[in-house]
Parts: sequence; C-alpha cells; structure tokens
Amino acid sequence: MHRLLICIALATSPGIGIASTCYGTVAHGRLEEGVQLPKDGANFVAYSSLGVQLGRTYVHSAVREIVVDAYHALELSMPKTTFVYGETGFAKGGQIRPHKTHQAGLSVDFMVPVLNAAGASVPLPGNAANKFGYGIEFDNAGKFKDLRIDYEAMAEHLYQLSRAAESHKLGITRVIFDPRLMPQLLSTNRGAYLHQHLHFMKERPWIRHDEHYHMDFAIPCRPLR
Repeated sequence: MHRLLICIALATSPGIGIASTCYGTVAHGRLEEGVQLPKDGANFVAYSSLGVQLGRTYVHSAVREIVVDAYHALELSMPKTTFVYGETGFAKGGQIRPHKTHQAGLSVDFMVPVLNAAGASVPLPGNAANKFGYGIEFDNAGKFKDLRIDYEAMAEHLYQLSRAAESHKLGITRVIFDPRLMPQLLSTNRGAYLHQHLHFMKERPWIRHDEHYHMDFAIPCRPLR
C-alpha cells in the first residue's frame, strides 16, 4: 500500500510533464524536480512578483495540481473573489528563511482573502514596507485599516483544497491559523466540514499566522539521506 501511495504521489503531472520527489519532512527535507506555481490566474495571484523571480514559489508537482484545481473550483463557487498565495519553497527544497518548514515542497502559505470598506474582494496588499503582506497585523475581529478578513472565502478555499487533495488520493497534514481567529472561521457555512476534515494546529504558532494560513500536504516522501 505504501509503495502504491508513493507511485500516486510521483505520478507525472499532465499540465507540466514533470514528476517531483520529496525527501525527509517539511521541517528537514529536500525536493527533486520541483515545479513553480503559476504567478497568477483568473482568480488568484502570487504575493510578490519579486518572490516569484527569486524562486520562492516552488512546490511538489502533486501540490501544484491540488492548488490549481482548487482555484479552478473557486472560479465557479466564488467567481467574484480574488485569492493570493504566499511563499512555498525553493525548487530543490531545503531551508528557506524565515520559515521553519517549507523544505520538502509540501508547504504552502495562503494570504487571507479580504474585503474592502465597500464589501468588495481585493488582494491583500503586499509590498516591501509590509514584508509583502506578512507584516500586516489583523486585530482580533479580523480587521486591518479598512480591510477585513473574508472568512467565508477562506473557508470555501480550505474546503476546495481539501476536496482537490482527496480527488488526487492525497491529503492535508495540518493547517496553521491564528487560534484567536478560528471561531470566526468555524462559524462560516463550511465551518462544520473544516472542523471534521482538517487538522488545525491547536498550539500557538511561533508567529501569529493571522495574515496567512499555512498548509502542509500529506504526500509520502522518501528518506532523507
């Protein structure tokens, strides 16, 4: 069974023609044949064009398929919502500062979807001054200046990621999001599903994870030698 799972995880990705292999763990690992996430799409964009150019948005090929499939599904379920993804890792994995994980191509940061004062979906603003979005601090009500976290969109995104992973016979190891903001996320229409199907880290993370939610995908990796 374990051998079968590895074969599934290493299957060639139809859209890119490359199969990745991960080694070790998200906290101590590496990646072969990593592939880069698309820099943008109909309803999503990378957190920083500079980050893309510096090669900080590479993932395992199976992760790329899951992420892209979820965005395609969101085009139908939430066509007016804009999503932003953050950092993932290098093409060959390994340490990517300042992250403690992101080493095996299985970790993805997603910036929280936000609504402006008029209630319209807008990308989370990212620039050098706010550490490309990572330096934004939301209050306990999920607000920052005239922006507020769109919990319904975030919950729908997590739901579609979970379903996309399931469709690829893979899974999600954990999700990290600020525990103080979790009640609002779980009170959404998808809240019951998220509570039942996803493992949210209960311990307080070393950084808040209020402006983004971190996800580790469950893909079998070979031993790190």
